[in-house]
Amino acid sequence: MADEATQPTANELYCPRCHVAIQDPLVCGDCAAIICRQCGTPLERVDELGIG
Repeated sequence: MADEATQPTANELYCPRCHVAIQDPLVCGDCAAIICRQCGTPLERVDELGIG
C-alpha cells in the first residue's frame, strides 16, 4: 500500500528542485506559472518527465 501512495499519477506535477510530486501547487498571479509552494520553482508535469 505504501508503494501506491508514492507512485505519481499522470496528472500530478513534479518539482525538479525538491524532487517530489506536488499535490497543492501555487499559481503565480502575474504570469500564471504553476510553482512549488516550498521553493518557488516552476513545476513540470510528471507524464512529460518520463518517470511516471
